[in-house]
Amino acid sequence: MSSGFGFHTSTLALRFVLELVSLACFAVWAWTTAPGSLRYVLVVTVPVLVAVLWGVFATPGDKSRSGETVVATPGALRFLLELAVFFGGAVALYAAGSHVLAITLVGVLIVYHALSWDRVVWLLRH
Repeated sequence: MSSGFGFHTSTLALRFVLELVSLACFAVWAWTTAPGSLRYVLVVTVPVLVAVLWGVFATPGDKSRSGETVVATPGALRFLLELAVFFGGAVALYAAGSHVLAITLVGVLIVYHALSWDRVVWLLRH
């Protein structure tokens, strides 16, 4: 297992914050697009479903998580799931009308993933 920047404690803390931001983006999208009282259900349900998918499918041995998993997932597939959650959150925020924030989030995500290239390579090899 690599111990590079992508696995550094501060980088993993940033990643956790980005995960929470992405989930919040899905909640904002649900709130702004759902009609009437359905928004109260979806503002909770959508982020919870995304979080469940995020937590269930993982690559065994990934130190950026506990290293454990419910459903063992190849690293490349896990990386695609991560991209879907992170950038999907930005797309959801954009669709909710927060264009500047969404574009800013995309920029932050690109920088984060570029700096965490060692973790991305680890995932692609596992």
